[in-house]
Amino acid sequence: MSKTAFVFPGQGAQYAGMGKEFYDNFEESKEIFERANQALGFDIAKLCFEGPDQDLSVTKITQPALLTTCMAIYEVLKKNNKDDSVVMGGLSLGEYSALTAAGAMDFETAVKLVYNRGNYMQNAVPLGEGGMLALMGCTDQDAIAFCEDVTKSCGLLEPANFNCPGQIVVGGKSEAIDEALSKTSQFNIRRAVKLQVSAPFHTSMLKPAGTKLKEDLAKINFKKPKCNVISNVDTEYYEDDQVIADKLEKQVYNPVRWEECVRKMIADGVTTFVEIGPGKTLSSFIKKIDKNVKSINIDSIASLKEYIELSYA
Repeated sequence: MSKTAFVFPGQGAQYAGMGKEFYDNFEESKEIFERANQALGFDIAKLCFEGPDQDLSVTKITQPALLTTCMAIYEVLKKNNKDDSVVMGGLSLGEYSALTAAGAMDFETAVKLVYNRGNYMQNAVPLGEGGMLALMGCTDQDAIAFCEDVTKSCGLLEPANFNCPGQIVVGGKSEAIDEALSKTSQFNIRRAVKLQVSAPFHTSMLKPAGTKLKEDLAKINFKKPKCNVISNVDTEYYEDDQVIADKLEKQVYNPVRWEECVRKMIADGVTTFVEIGPGKTLSSFIKKIDKNVKSINIDSIASLKEYIELSYA
């Protein structure tokens, strides 16, 4: 039996105006934004709808803004979903949206948690002391060997995101990033692009953020997800509520294994991926991972209607 996966984007997918169409047209969506405003104590809806982009790109704002937008769209989709065989997943921050959608925690808990997570991640490494690179056109093995070589010669560099074939993100110390840019040709890397991010996310340099987040996670009474939700850390499904806190802590300073997550879901019968939230980043990755599966993005009413029509066809 073919399955559908609902997947949620991570940081970088945000844009000013996201979610406004749903807020204006669906009571369920409006309620989510209002609940977020109340839980956070500031107007996250206004930031989502109006920006400016500079404010929306601050990590501690980006994370609750994206989770809120994704859940505002999901609440509308949920009413119209007839597929019981759903699997869920998300890229980095998106895993929190997946767990919330699957009932592992309530929305207020999730939005406050990711606000704190963003704060911890933003402050874990002093500005200017770390960075990230996107490596294009190389294998996982080439990227790992590249990181090991740079680390030996001039400072920490580690894999951070295994996104899809030919696109791997690495992060580490600023001096290592600068050195790495001159070494790519030695490791079958077609191109390296320096990313405009404030810290080396998903590397061991973020362990202080994981330690702080662990304290918050320990206070939450998680519930067993209502459907299979896949973890970025080990590409396994959350079997029960007892492992959620541990995996979410480790996710902060371990690589995101998105390609493996997608391949696992496909091996388990997923034939359609529905990306819920701003942008088409995950849909793009999924097409590169396996061109035989269907990938749909829902970030507008038009795309929602299109998906519903396809579901009932």
